[in-house]
Amino acid sequence: MSKNKTDDKDLENKNVNNAEEATQENSKQEKAEDVNPVEELEGQIKQEKEKFLRLFAEFENYKKRTAKERLDLFKTANQELMTVLLPILDDFDRGLAEIEKSEDDTLFQGMKLISDKFRNTLTQKGLLAIEVKVGDAFDADEHEAITQIPAPSEDLKGKIIDVVEQGYKLGDKTIRFPKVVIGH
Repeated sequence: MSKNKTDDKDLENKNVNNAEEATQENSKQEKAEDVNPVEELEGQIKQEKEKFLRLFAEFENYKKRTAKERLDLFKTANQELMTVLLPILDDFDRGLAEIEKSEDDTLFQGMKLISDKFRNTLTQKGLLAIEVKVGDAFDADEHEAITQIPAPSEDLKGKIIDVVEQGYKLGDKTIRFPKVVIGH
């Protein structure tokens, strides 16, 4: 008999468990029925729209960034060539200064024409000379001091006394700082 009582209890427990499971399934089905399929689809559409907007914004940022990089590249594409040509400009300036001292005006005018043509061509490609005058205030961000000498007068202390080498910009970027002598 004890075996029958145990079996009966097990059977009752199983029935109770089955009834609880059935109740849980019914409540799940009721919850599933409470979620309207239209609302579910609208939620999915909203998520997809958000993904699309993020992707679109990311792509627009990429386009802007690459366009800016391309413009910067075009502006400074000639930088290496210009940097190599700067010593030639310096040589023209030194040569013209020496020829001007001589009596040969025809030679000076010929070399001046060649120098001007060369400068104009480089200017058309974006090369600009940095204007520096004797007596300007020295600025470490814009000038390169190669030496300091005693100032010939009190008003030239801390100012540019001589320009040894001309500085140049290519677009907005300085490719060579002017080398100057300052007074102390």
